[in-house]
Amino acid sequence: MTDQKSGFDNGKYLKEQSKSILDRAAQFGNKLYLEFGGKLVYDYHASRVLPGFDPNVKMKLLKELKDKIEVIICIYSGDIERRKIRADFGITYDINALKLIDDLRDGEINVSGVVVTRYNGQQIVKQFMNKLERRNIKVYTHRLIRGYPTNIDLIISKEGYGANPYIETSKSIIIVTAPGPGSGKLATCLSQIYHEHIMGIDAGYAKFETFPIWNLPLKHPINMAYESATADLGDFNQVDPFHLEAYNITAVNYNRDVEIFPVVKKIMQRIMDSKLVYKSPTDMGVNKAGFAIINDDLVQQAAKQELIRRYLRYSCEYAMGVSDKKTVQRAELLMKELNLTVLDRKVVNEARQASIDAKKKGKGNEGVFAGAAIQLANGKIITGNNSPLMHAASSLILNTIKVLAGIPKNIHLLSPNILESISYLKSEIFNNKRLSLNLEETLIALSISADFNHSAKVAIDKLKELSGCEMHSTHIPTPGDEAGLRRLGLNITSDPKFSSKSLFIT
Repeated sequence: MTDQKSGFDNGKYLKEQSKSILDRAAQFGNKLYLEFGGKLVYDYHASRVLPGFDPNVKMKLLKELKDKIEVIICIYSGDIERRKIRADFGITYDINALKLIDDLRDGEINVSGVVVTRYNGQQIVKQFMNKLERRNIKVYTHRLIRGYPTNIDLIISKEGYGANPYIETSKSIIIVTAPGPGSGKLATCLSQIYHEHIMGIDAGYAKFETFPIWNLPLKHPINMAYESATADLGDFNQVDPFHLEAYNITAVNYNRDVEIFPVVKKIMQRIMDSKLVYKSPTDMGVNKAGFAIINDDLVQQAAKQELIRRYLRYSCEYAMGVSDKKTVQRAELLMKELNLTVLDRKVVNEARQASIDAKKKGKGNEGVFAGAAIQLANGKIITGNNSPLMHAASSLILNTIKVLAGIPKNIHLLSPNILESISYLKSEIFNNKRLSLNLEETLIALSISADFNHSAKVAIDKLKELSGCEMHSTHIPTPGDEAGLRRLGLNITSDPKFSSKSLFIT
């Protein structure tokens, strides 16, 4: 029986999606290069906007097909060079590529190699390649093709795709994936198809992209949430004009696929001797996610919450200097289209009220009065605030697990001796002026206290119940808070304010 709180049927999705991929492979003589857009594993965006969606369902899909598939991973050299971060994990793209290889190996899925795209001999990129090769992982490099993607005569020649090394594969379905967008997946697929056809092998191409969901309306909150998720890239959804013209059916795609389709179509026609079956960018896709939605009202509400979360995240990134004003404004505009404000996220007002209460009581630290709030799965909201002893996030998490464990407010979870030892270490050994405990330090103190404090032992087991809960803070979490919150699996947002006047915060 499906959970009443679920808006998505993973079983139906796996069945429909695997059939769609196998059918598409059969159209091309059972040699298909499948561009995998979005996140292959830990797709938390999808799980947030599609309640019930297993963030690793795509990995389960690959496991079902593992006898027929192998994987090529692409990574853009420029992303390695500037150490681009994957926001949901807080790790760089090159580290994420290593993690992806590990995850695929755990699923007994073969990785044929890693392609470093638009390679230009950068030293830091060479170090990444050396690391892979010395662990017996094949590495290939693709150089930038002059005039790409419009100079088709050059692209489809020995000096274009022909100059790229051919990646040997043995399975019928080749998954081409990457840590993030703009990694060169499409170019890698087409380069491989060029080499295959030179060798007389009838290989084809398709695209697997969960969002936007092509058979939902253009302004459906799910598709608008995807627009917000890519606001920093300048992407936007639109009706696929090629699909409408060919079939008189309205389908949703996004601007980059629509813009590049005429070029991709010409390249594929040239390579495949006009055997191409695609009439639209939607035709290229094999996505069946829309057919597995079982509660549209529920997913609409979840998607609206994601729009608010994205706006708050971009606002904080702008304050930190890593995002631009246009991105914030774009996210805000999408919210306004659905008449949403940040106060439609319940934990926002509760956190702000906790900050006001802290100021009234004179509690705070360094003149900053920070509040935080969590909404549990049952809808109950719990708050916390900062103090000279601990950060607001630390206070909130302790308050929350005490409620979940049924522990009275006056029972202390942390031993005074442990707190004193940590304060001594921070002040006397590390010469740290800020003595209040961040969440990471608090959780370590809690785990030590659990050895001799029964209440702490009971409470610590409740931490796993926080995964997926909504949380808001009135101030941007410090690195120590953010690390702890991420490990707990909370859906975190914050107001774009700093928790200290200091520029360097630990």
